[in-house]
Amino acid sequence: MGWTEIILAIGLLGLAFAGIAIKILVKPGGEFSGTCASNNPMLRSEDGGCSVCGARPQDACQAEQP
Repeated sequence: MGWTEIILAIGLLGLAFAGIAIKILVKPGGEFSGTCASNNPMLRSEDGGCSVCGARPQDACQAEQP
């Protein structure tokens, strides 16, 4: 692995972090939020609710609400 590949990998990682930082800065309140991870069909429990907050797949994650 040469220096070119190492610099390219570091640059791509930096670009990813910059994208996340821009998303946080642009969002009102600066709070990073996403969807409930347990809404993923592969991670969902048998009852279909979020294992963290109990939200259904069509609902917003209840853990994000104040």
